[in-house]
Amino acid sequence: MENKFINRYLTFCKSLKNLEKSRYADPSADFVLEGTVLNFNLTFDIAWKVMKDILVKKMEIIDFAIGSPRETLQQAFVNRLIDDDRWMQMLKVRNQLAHDYDGSFAEEQFSTIVNEYYPLFEKFRIHVEKYYKES
Repeated sequence: MENKFINRYLTFCKSLKNLEKSRYADPSADFVLEGTVLNFNLTFDIAWKVMKDILVKKMEIIDFAIGSPRETLQQAFVNRLIDDDRWMQMLKVRNQLAHDYDGSFAEEQFSTIVNEYYPLFEKFRIHVEKYYKES
C-alpha cells in the first residue's frame, strides 16, 4: 500500500510538471488549450487523491466521505494541507470543463489555470513533500 501512496504523489508531480509547460505556451497554438485542460484535470484529480492519502494514511482521519473531492478538500483545509479557498473554485472549474464542448470555457479559464491554479498546485506540492520523504 505504501508504494501506491508514493506513486500517486510522484504521478501528481509529473502531471504538475506537464501543466507547467502551459505557462509558457501560446493558448492559440495547436493542442495547447486541449493539453492544458487535460493536464489541469489530471493534476487536480490526483491532487485531491494525494490529499485523501495524507488525511487517511498519515493523519489517520477517516470521518469524511473519502470518495468525494469536495469533502476531501474541506478536510484538507481544516487540517491545513491547503490554505486557499480557490481549491473549491478549481473543483467547480474542473467540473465545468467536463461539459465545455466548444472550448469557450477553456479559453476563458486558460489564464486562471496557469497563473492562479498552477501556483496553488505548486504550493501544495512543496507543503506535502515532507509526507513522502518520511515514507
